[in-house]
Amino acid sequence: MADSKEKLFSDFTAPTRQEWIDKINVDLKGADYQKKMVWRTNEGFSAEPFYRKEDLEGLNLTDALPGVFPYLRGNKKDNNRWYVRQNIRVTDPKEANAKALDLLNKGVTSLGFKIPAKELSDEFIATLLEGIKADAVELNFSTCQGHTVELATLLTAYYKTQGYDPSALTGSIDFDPMQKMLAKGKDTTALMGKLAELVSILAPFPKMRCITVNADTLCNSGAYIYQELGYALAWGNEYLNQMTEAGIPAALAAKKIKFNFGISGVYFMEIAKFRAARMIWANIVKQYNPSCPREDCPHTGENKFCNCACKMYVNATTSTYNMTVFDSYVNMLRTQTEAMSAALANVDSIVVTPFDAPYETPTEFAERIARNQQLLLQEESHFDKIVDAAGGSYFIETLTHSLAEEAWKLFLAVEEEGGFLAAAKAGSIQKAVNATNAKRHADAGKRKEFVLGTNQFPNFIEKSEGKSPLAAACCCHGHGDTCEKPFDKLETSRLAADFEALRLQTEQAEKQPKAFMLTIGNLAMRQARAQFSCNFLACAGYQVIDNLGFPTVEEGVEAAIKAEADIVVLCSSDDEYAEYAVPAFKALAGRAMFVVAGAPACMEELKAAGIENFIHVRVDQLQTLKEYNAKLGIK
Repeated sequence: MADSKEKLFSDFTAPTRQEWIDKINVDLKGADYQKKMVWRTNEGFSAEPFYRKEDLEGLNLTDALPGVFPYLRGNKKDNNRWYVRQNIRVTDPKEANAKALDLLNKGVTSLGFKIPAKELSDEFIATLLEGIKADAVELNFSTCQGHTVELATLLTAYYKTQGYDPSALTGSIDFDPMQKMLAKGKDTTALMGKLAELVSILAPFPKMRCITVNADTLCNSGAYIYQELGYALAWGNEYLNQMTEAGIPAALAAKKIKFNFGISGVYFMEIAKFRAARMIWANIVKQYNPSCPREDCPHTGENKFCNCACKMYVNATTSTYNMTVFDSYVNMLRTQTEAMSAALANVDSIVVTPFDAPYETPTEFAERIARNQQLLLQEESHFDKIVDAAGGSYFIETLTHSLAEEAWKLFLAVEEEGGFLAAAKAGSIQKAVNATNAKRHADAGKRKEFVLGTNQFPNFIEKSEGKSPLAAACCCHGHGDTCEKPFDKLETSRLAADFEALRLQTEQAEKQPKAFMLTIGNLAMRQARAQFSCNFLACAGYQVIDNLGFPTVEEGVEAAIKAEADIVVLCSSDDEYAEYAVPAFKALAGRAMFVVAGAPACMEELKAAGIENFIHVRVDQLQTLKEYNAKLGIK
């Protein structure tokens, strides 16, 4: 059998890269290879349409092993099991406790409790955690940043009174004063002095982390993936530096840091992001020369180097930035692919955001679906069985390397600015991410970036039925003196927000506009342009009326008037517009808005005849629809 295999391989000559490119160019039939086949990513590099073994030459990525420094391929060697996490906003501790116990019986293995600071007490914590086996589940807590030390004191006291072995407890307390600086524009510098105190309280609990890098804030503000990664690394390094400067041993400081990343919809790039994040972070921590305090640790390297301190602990949360109010069930498709990319990238825990989160407090049904999305990946798709399934893929290994390079450049730029805290105070991070957010909104308005169901393929007949986007809630509550100095803050408007506002404006008008497709002439072109126009105008909530075709423009106009159309869209071929457009415009005689679907060569002549509305792939869709609403008297 071995001989036959060797003979089989020898019968074929491996094609060269140029031979592949030549074949692709034949299939392109003269189209530009660079424009058609090369993906120009937002991350600062281009991705080729295919990769070969030689593309990995010189890269050290493929030498990495699972569970071994620099942890590119994950922290574990024998499985890819992650915590299925669900967060609970606590208002009543007894109710939250009952919900938590119910969730644990439904497959959740990690809980996140958001606790109001004014309710903190021994009794509150005891009621909240009653009946929960803290050594059998990951428990995570957050409260107002100014009260995090108080929360840590209460929790550790509770664990001691319950007789738990500190080494058996896994979880985290969310202390991230710099996140508030970015998100709220508040000066939280004074809280940085609590880092050492907090670490000291949790030092006896080796698997509990208390310093958090909430990089998902960047993801939900529209940051590109390389920005989220590069800034997150600088963010973590700032905390690490602050703690070691305060006298905390490097190994202990690193082991108390936890990263909360977002997950965007760029599937393969997200897999690469988490792999690159672990690799770069391990090398950053290595520069602090962490020394292992244990004499018997089997993972200690040369000169008592603490390898375990170099492991990045990651919780990944599906993004809210690309979620939508309209056609909201599509959010389940978004979160499913996002959760898949994080799972394949070997993260430690995942939160799937319920599909209805943009417009309401998630319902029990939405939360159940979100839980089950992860459980399906683990229990039926067996994503938890294989460590680094993407390892060895020429494409993903190259993406990992390229993304790591761009993130590292950004990391170094932040360090040149004096570190993450200095950059946040100067507002450079916020400005960079806000610029990206603005660009992405502009690209969505021009349909250069698609949001399915919003600016592309909307549900023509969907109504909001009372749904409206939720406003972001402030967690500050004015505690202490941390809300005095304003900084630039991140803008967190979802990518679909502008279109949703437009559609709600249309829906709330006295009359919903009707857009009538006057299809005539070349069959293929009129159908294609009618489909494009229906999708284009339905994004504003207009009622669209398509037609099979009319023999004359006069009959088409008559049918449009009979249908009480507010907009008449002429759909034909470019060549035929010279014949049909002006007669149709004159026949309509101002009884409805007249639109030409396309950008024909005769556009200037049509404009000279009084036709002013044209829709095609190069127009700004959002701005055009806003102008149409204004012309129709919709405000």
